[in-house]
Amino acid sequence: MLNRIAAAIIATVALTAPARAQETVRIAYIDPLSGSLAATGQLGEQHFRFAIDRVNASGAAGPGRKLELVALDNEVSPEKSLTLLRKAVDDGIRYVTQGNGSSVAFALSDAIAKNNRRAPNQSVMFLNYAAVDPGLTNEKCNWWHFRFDADVDMKMRALSEYLVSQAQVKKVYIFNPDYSFGQSVEKAAQSMLANRRPDLQVVGVERVPLGKVKDFTPYIQKMQAAGADAVVTGNWGADLSLLSKAAQDTGFKGTFFTYYLGSSDVIAGVGTG
Repeated sequence: MLNRIAAAIIATVALTAPARAQETVRIAYIDPLSGSLAATGQLGEQHFRFAIDRVNASGAAGPGRKLELVALDNEVSPEKSLTLLRKAVDDGIRYVTQGNGSSVAFALSDAIAKNNRRAPNQSVMFLNYAAVDPGLTNEKCNWWHFRFDADVDMKMRALSEYLVSQAQVKKVYIFNPDYSFGQSVEKAAQSMLANRRPDLQVVGVERVPLGKVKDFTPYIQKMQAAGADAVVTGNWGADLSLLSKAAQDTGFKGTFFTYYLGSSDVIAGVGTG
């Protein structure tokens, strides 16, 4: 999935960049490359570099034109992301891509829109590959932001339809990271699961700081105490790996309904069991 999205973004850059002979078109990749969520950002960087290598090898960007990825470590910090954005713009970069953390995406989208109004000769395009808070393309939508992934509500619609169809699921615990994305997942889950089946109930709703919890065992124990047989979560990266590990270690038998369990860094962290 991520590889296809990366390829689509690279194709967009290749087709929209002004044609100039012997030109290198740089793309700023602003995502976590250090800290607790580094594995997710590093995986995204690998996908983008793979896609760029293919475009450059085939000459798909046009005669004499090459694409280059400039990786910038934001540590999932909106504040640091804005500093990196300013540096990228000052360095002449006109394409920015990011995907980990909707709080970062909101900050980048707003700053890019302001930059482009203030300095149209230095306008920047924001190519969002995975930040999926619905507000980014609803109330905070702007001309310079393009998202290549389904948003929270779209994903939850599919997830909730499947969950409701599972007759063995009776008690659901909603558990999310405490920032804009996680809050959107929580809101969508509560709304889309409400009044769907008379025997289906939400037995807990909780949020935790992103990338700060080292042991999720106490939270799993709370889920067990509530009698949950299913968990709906928007946690991702190392947080989801640690949450899954705690569930295995404590013998939690509930089913996890997630957005991001399929990413390779999470699968590697979970292992078998």
